Amino acid sequence: MRTLRRLMVAGAALAMTAAAVGAQRRSNRIFIEPNVAYDGRFTFVRLSYTVYNRSGWEFDYPAMERNFMTIANDLTTLHPHVRQSNVHRMDDPKLSHYPISYLSEPGYWLPDAREAAGLRDWIAKGGFLIVDDFYLREWANFDRSMHLVMPDARIVPIPLSHPIFNAFFHITTLDGMTHPDNASAHAQYLGIFENNDPTKRLQVIINYNNDIGDYMEWSGGGYYPVNMSNDAYKFATNYVVYALTH
Repeated sequence: MRTLRRLMVAGAALAMTAAAVGAQRRSNRIFIEPNVAYDGRFTFVRLSYTVYNRSGWEFDYPAMERNFMTIANDLTTLHPHVRQSNVHRMDDPKLSHYPISYLSEPGYWLPDAREAAGLRDWIAKGGFLIVDDFYLREWANFDRSMHLVMPDARIVPIPLSHPIFNAFFHITTLDGMTHPDNASAHAQYLGIFENNDPTKRLQVIINYNNDIGDYMEWSGGGYYPVNMSNDAYKFATNYVVYALTH
């Protein structure tokens, strides 16, 4: 396990050194790198949305996805695009090419009717949504927005016994992580199942009181405890492997 941890941290550090591509801002706008053309290989997809006078969806972009894909490439047979990733709006027809997407800072996410419909259709067709980076008082807005997308959805706790926590790494506890901005906010893992049936496919995984994206972005910088960064990679890897096999 110590060897694995060293590998993960070292890999992330290399990724950060090679990437050197934090979010660039000009006139309150972020520089979005060109999307990689679809070629069948796994591509990390981040969802964008518009919030006036505030950003959010792009936090940790693109260093987090570079670090994560570097680790996934080293530890699995996924062979993803490592140096490239995509950003899509929720109503972008091209989103249908990709089975997994990542939504950051949903505490400030306000989908319009087209975005809600686009995301709802994508999930219904088999898409798997990873929701990350929000805590405490931000729940109310996320809950409202998620139910604009899936009005009948029930958001429920995901038990440790669920296959998603054993899809690649065997996760033995859900009690170890907290939100990096508030150590008193203990991580909760919630989800939405197809037809609200826990025996069916998990469609949405929700990291509440957590921010695995931030832990992965800064895993090579020494900002956070090593165990937190390693756990973030484990959860993220399990999410991807589960989604691709279910």
